[in-house]
Amino acid sequence: MAHRLLRDVEADGWERSDFPIICESCLGDNPYVRMTKANFDKECKICTRPFTVFRWRPGRDARYKKSEVCQTCSKLKNVCQVCLLDLEYGLPVQVRDTALGINTNDVIPKSDVNKEYFAEEHDRKARAGLDYDSSFGKARPNDTILKLQRTTPYYKRNRAHVCSFYVRGECTRGAECPYRHEMPVTGELSQQNIKDRYYGVNDPVAAKLLRKAESLCFYHLHKS
Repeated sequence: MAHRLLRDVEADGWERSDFPIICESCLGDNPYVRMTKANFDKECKICTRPFTVFRWRPGRDARYKKSEVCQTCSKLKNVCQVCLLDLEYGLPVQVRDTALGINTNDVIPKSDVNKEYFAEEHDRKARAGLDYDSSFGKARPNDTILKLQRTTPYYKRNRAHVCSFYVRGECTRGAECPYRHEMPVTGELSQQNIKDRYYGVNDPVAAKLLRKAESLCFYHLHKS
């Protein structure tokens, strides 16, 4: 490794970036966002390599947000580094891949060693100016994905977290409490996992949207 670093300062495979790859919803509605940058601050939640973490507050009443996955993993799936939703349609990976009839998991390994090698190879190609094939970039949008896609930013998901003391009936801060005073969401939507969302499997949000798509198709068939 030391030999490689002497020849190439980027041979460690660690991400170096100046601005995150994020969607408009996560960036927030404030045009004057103050963002902090920390080089190699955390490991990517997908490939576990150290990467540059950006942190900011997307609105006055919003909670602080930060990038969760590296830019290599973000580009491989064309998703936001924070919410992991598709950058073009604003949909979960599972919904996008199902609607477009593609499988982006076939070429992405899941073992630790293979993931690191795979990510480094794509970083090397990017530095050399070589682009890699992307299934979602070639697929054309159909009626299903056009009906489900989000066309406007959804700033509501930037809200502060639910106050745990309020849930237990013990919060004494009242209106001064920076957290939301409401009961948390229960059911399948509360069982979300960042890796499941990235790989597009067992995503409860995606399952809900796909059920909605099926009901819309059934409605139009019945109406016709």
